[in-house]
Amino acid sequence: MGEADSQTRLADRLALSRAGSLERLYRQYAPWLAARLRRRYGDQADDLLQETYMRVARSAEAGGIVHPKALLLKVASNVAINAAVSRSRRDARESDFCYLESRTAMSGDQEQMVLLRQLIHSMPTKFRHVFLLSRFGGLGYSEIADRLNLPLKTVEWRMSKALAHCASLTRD
Repeated sequence: MGEADSQTRLADRLALSRAGSLERLYRQYAPWLAARLRRRYGDQADDLLQETYMRVARSAEAGGIVHPKALLLKVASNVAINAAVSRSRRDARESDFCYLESRTAMSGDQEQMVLLRQLIHSMPTKFRHVFLLSRFGGLGYSEIADRLNLPLKTVEWRMSKALAHCASLTRD
């Protein structure tokens, strides 16, 4: 056997050892963390637990977990926040498009509505949300900022970019 073979076996043993540390971490703390997550997040607890351990796996592989409970709680909290933000954005997006659909159904000119939809769909997502809420949702910039949890200046900037996008495409 060569030196490369012994290095490969050593790397394999280290990988097994690290995987074992994640497994030990899971066995030792998963019931505790699952109970905490169920109390706080209800039905979402299982998904949050799984995502938490997927994210913690990197740290466990490196063997650098000093305070496992604190790390698990912090990661789980961040996962829950990210999930809530994603749900909120998805819900806002869906309601924006439902509103647009209802508004276009009232209009008589189908060709213009198709062109408008294509124009809106061609916008980058972050500009599209602001544009739809302003032009079709009837919201002011401060209301949009509150709804999307953005600074007012960001809403103003995104709206100017959305309008510039519309202008550039309608000129052609």
